[in-house]
Amino acid sequence: MANTWVDSTAAGFGQWADGRDDDTADAQGVRLLLELADEELGLRGPEDLDAGALRGLLLEVFPAAVVADADEVPAIVATVRHLIAFLAERGVADGAALTAELGRLEPEFAAAVEAADSTERRAAAEVLTGLMRDDGVDPADPAAAERWLAAFDALPEQERFERTDAYLRQVEQLAVPPVRLAPEAELAAAARASGLTAQARALAAWTGERAVTEYDELTGADAAAAAADLGIATPRAEGDPAEQADLPEIDRLWWAAVEADVIAVTGRRARPGGALADLDGGADADVLHVWLRLFDAAAVPEHAADDGLDAVELVQNELTGVLIHLYEQDAPAPAAELGDALLEHIGDGYEVSDARALEGAVRDALRLEIADLLAWGVVREGAGDGLELTPLGVWGVRELLRADGFAAPLVGELAGASAADLVAGLAWHRADTAGEEIDGWLARHAAKDAAADLLEVMRSGGPGARNLAAGVLGRIGDEAAPVVRAAAGEPLCRPYAALWLTAHGHDGFALSRDEYLWVFVDTLAGMLETAEPDAAVRAALAGVPADADPAAMVSDIWRADHPGTTEVLDALGAHHPDREIAKAARTAAYKARSAQGPAGGS
Repeated sequence: MANTWVDSTAAGFGQWADGRDDDTADAQGVRLLLELADEELGLRGPEDLDAGALRGLLLEVFPAAVVADADEVPAIVATVRHLIAFLAERGVADGAALTAELGRLEPEFAAAVEAADSTERRAAAEVLTGLMRDDGVDPADPAAAERWLAAFDALPEQERFERTDAYLRQVEQLAVPPVRLAPEAELAAAARASGLTAQARALAAWTGERAVTEYDELTGADAAAAAADLGIATPRAEGDPAEQADLPEIDRLWWAAVEADVIAVTGRRARPGGALADLDGGADADVLHVWLRLFDAAAVPEHAADDGLDAVELVQNELTGVLIHLYEQDAPAPAAELGDALLEHIGDGYEVSDARALEGAVRDALRLEIADLLAWGVVREGAGDGLELTPLGVWGVRELLRADGFAAPLVGELAGASAADLVAGLAWHRADTAGEEIDGWLARHAAKDAAADLLEVMRSGGPGARNLAAGVLGRIGDEAAPVVRAAAGEPLCRPYAALWLTAHGHDGFALSRDEYLWVFVDTLAGMLETAEPDAAVRAALAGVPADADPAAMVSDIWRADHPGTTEVLDALGAHHPDREIAKAARTAAYKARSAQGPAGGS
């Protein structure tokens, strides 16, 4: 339920507007402003709406919380003027001071709404474009796009929401961290030297002109002869082969070579395919194209159905998950870790009758797959007993991910981006690439301009965006001091600006205890946006100074004037490693909810 002061003030404004017979007095707009002032700024009544609160409401809260067109700004400003006039007449606000402040704020407010509007429109356009593509519509075809938009607009609002929500969830799942790519010449050299290339080339040469079965494959006898003549081990085979499929290693290589046109099959005869020449003497791009087709077909061989798969087929079906796991890691992953992740995924996705027996078979099958990936030049042994993708493996896996609709960015792509896009992109970066991305961005932006843009992100973004923007700001030199100093009086920028100024040797900006607590809450709230609560709590606690009193800090957090206070205390109560401090956090969360009153718990 809404706070009493919001209800009473909104009702009073409605009566005031009716008495004035003024059609431009927007009662619903006033209620929205009051609710934002209550929920986001923590105002306890209309008398708290002073010049500072008005600045925070219009420049920070409103653009982040409300989707508004830039051409609506005059009407919104008029609504604020009506609210000020009403409060002044009731004697609960300084009308002259607020009106003067509104005049000063109007240009900044217009710019903030326009920036948020542009970002919102761009995001909406990206979503609609993605939905079109999912429906098989080419967004570049104006007529087809217009027909699709008309049909989408005609859907019930709930269905449009559900489709959009499902798409956004899918996009979030189909995103991987940025990576660096080796130069094309280096990748092509690795592809030419790949064991997969060598095996495919050798099988094509061995096949020559040969009759094949009605299923366009070798006979069992020929498959066995190929394995023997080419020295290809067949540890997955069981017994004498009656058909090619009984030798999984040959079967997999055969179909990969056919898919890549290294071997051509027509009229029940096989012969070297047109792509063999590209492998033998093609340009770098041609070699990589053929190698990628080989890798794509070999990485996940076709199986008729999921039902009745043995452990070898099961692991091959899930090998892309193993490759993605390696792609996303910032350090080599031990084979045992890969096996654990694979088994967990299999347990979630398949009916398993004998988990213990399956575990051993799956780990054995995974060892065979890893041996193939090593031989193909896709994986290499890293530090300790860990495994990592080779540069060729990174390139190949990224190409497969992109073909499947994943967002797979490259390090350095954000160098020319806006500060808002940089911060949004950094959320996907690993620790080992974020610094490089930030350095590239800073090299393209003047220090003062970069600082101003980052501070604007702090004003308009949530905790996660503020954390990342502050991290980037921390890498800017002292030439940005005038810009940062100017922002030190703004509520959402003040703590981070003070930290920056203090770090750069400027006196008089030490954080108060309340500000320190606010920064801690903001930091953990930002981490909770993208990380599991236990991981977020561990990371936040790692940044607490060694001389801090954690018990006292947790006990005082409930007083922090931050909308994420209760969420942060709930996370600390559930995941703080010290049981007594966790208990104190739960008690503090109760106090925070009590202090918020009915509106905070609604």
